Amino acid sequence: MDAPAFDTPPLKTALIYDFDGTLARGNMQEVSFIPSVGMGIGDFWEEAERLTRQADGDGILMYMQLMLHHARQNGRPVTRETLRDHGREVALFEGLKDLSWFERMNAFGARYNLDIEHYIVSAGLEEMIEGTPIRSALTHVFASHYVYDDKGEAAWPAVGVNYTTKTQYLFRINKGVKNHWEHERINHFIPDDERPVPFERMIFIGDGDTDVPTMKMMHTKGGFSIAVYDPRSNERDQKKVYSLISEDRVNFVAAADYREGSALDLIVKGLVGRIAITAGTMPAGV
Repeated sequence: MDAPAFDTPPLKTALIYDFDGTLARGNMQEVSFIPSVGMGIGDFWEEAERLTRQADGDGILMYMQLMLHHARQNGRPVTRETLRDHGREVALFEGLKDLSWFERMNAFGARYNLDIEHYIVSAGLEEMIEGTPIRSALTHVFASHYVYDDKGEAAWPAVGVNYTTKTQYLFRINKGVKNHWEHERINHFIPDDERPVPFERMIFIGDGDTDVPTMKMMHTKGGFSIAVYDPRSNERDQKKVYSLISEDRVNFVAAADYREGSALDLIVKGLVGRIAITAGTMPAGV
């Protein structure tokens, strides 16, 4: 169905995603990077946890530095290009690889004069996400990443996004700040009606514990949150996700299936329609 003609510019509306466990199965580092440095997956994360505790440090920064350490030990320094190559191996959930999810949501929003933007807020690596086939569909990626030396090799972690710092990126989207470093505009008062993407026009999709603060904040700010789970996961893991509803942390729970007609597809379309009604962009007679 073609979008009807509107007299006003479309309103920006954000679909915001975690990555690991939300758009992709498992952790992105586990697919090809960790095996490439000769380590078992469990051994790598055990070492990262031990070093984090010893240093009383941030777990995200510690795992990122550990990746660099083991890559150098194996004579394979990390570059942006190698991380992008590893990103191509990441296993995306059904309905994402061919970009049909993004195209469908964009078209659905346009029917109600909503300009759908797609953001990622992730503790995973931005460089790996850049290597995935969905990067072209994304408005912006807020994720952990490295700084590179003059040889193009990763020198140290530049940004580590953890479960609590994720919440700041909702404000960056809300105020139209598409970088990690600019703080003045984040702290500067902007009236709600002048912000590019009000919280009421945000939908956050995440998969579990590390997303709970973001989900809860979205829930309390007037936006919407959806917890997803791997369709292949066991019943115990699924019940853990469903408990987020009883704890009033999320609005909906669904399998991470992004194909047309799936429960997640119908939930997001329903929320987009609800946003259109609240924003007054729903065409007459719909």
